[in-house]
Amino acid sequence: MYRDIPPELLRVAEPVVKAHGLELVDASIRRGAGRVQVQLVLDTPGGDGRVLVDQCAAVSREVGHGLDAADLVGGSYTLEVSSPGVDRMLGREADFERVLGRRVNVETREPMQGRRHFKGELVAFERGEARLRTETGDFRIPFAKISRAQAFLPHESKGRAKR
Repeated sequence: MYRDIPPELLRVAEPVVKAHGLELVDASIRRGAGRVQVQLVLDTPGGDGRVLVDQCAAVSREVGHGLDAADLVGGSYTLEVSSPGVDRMLGREADFERVLGRRVNVETREPMQGRRHFKGELVAFERGEARLRTETGDFRIPFAKISRAQAFLPHESKGRAKR
């Protein structure tokens, strides 16, 4: 299941991404002052974020042709294709399953127990529900209620020397 990707963009982008042996993590169309921006975030099937620049460029070319042929954007636009990066966005249920035990930030669509922002360790993701352990307690957040989420790589311990 995906988080809020416009269905028409999903229909154009996902087959291209899969044909390149990659996975679509997130996609959006943002309409701003005078320019439209289309963003795609890709990952490897292993979820390691190691998508090559050449792969992003190839997907960008093909998706761009698909967007033009479908006249999806209706005018000029900028297409940005990237990998999730170190502090990665979580856009699919599979992304949550891959980052168990890591620190996450979660924002909900509406307040839950009086708040919309949660920071803590993702201790479980089962049956479409994220379980977070925060400094103020444990929270169960249904995937459908999440508007944004991001995971962070663990930091090195202070006692370890940096190279």
